[in-house]
Amino acid sequence: MSLRSRIDEDLKAAMRAGDARRRDALRLLLAAVKQREVDERKELGEADVVGVIERMIKQRRESIAQFEKGGRQDLAQNERYESDLLQGYMPQALPDAEIAAAVAEAISAVGAKSPADMGKVMGVLKGKLSGRADMSKVSALVKSKLAG
Repeated sequence: MSLRSRIDEDLKAAMRAGDARRRDALRLLLAAVKQREVDERKELGEADVVGVIERMIKQRRESIAQFEKGGRQDLAQNERYESDLLQGYMPQALPDAEIAAAVAEAISAVGAKSPADMGKVMGVLKGKLSGRADMSKVSALVKSKLAG
């Protein structure tokens, strides 16, 4: 079953169960997927749907930080729920050892020698690790490897 079909089925199940919070979060996700399909005028593949989910999770993390900073725990809790729900649709995360190996492989493949080559390395890694690793952590790892 494709990821999109799984989200549709989960939405139907949430509607049948009367779970308004889950239903609303899934509708928001499907709306984002459909909006991207309309913008790009094509049906999104698995990797594209994962990209939409990844972007939504990042937005939720930023919102949580802002709500907590503003003392709005109720809103932060809602964002945390949506983030956890969205995380359930992400592919299995890679272990740190595999991420480090992929970074080392990409650095050698590109022939990167300095931090100036970071963009080339991240371009290779984005295709391999997107959706399976936190790209901000990958970026920090690449930066440290190239700097030292």
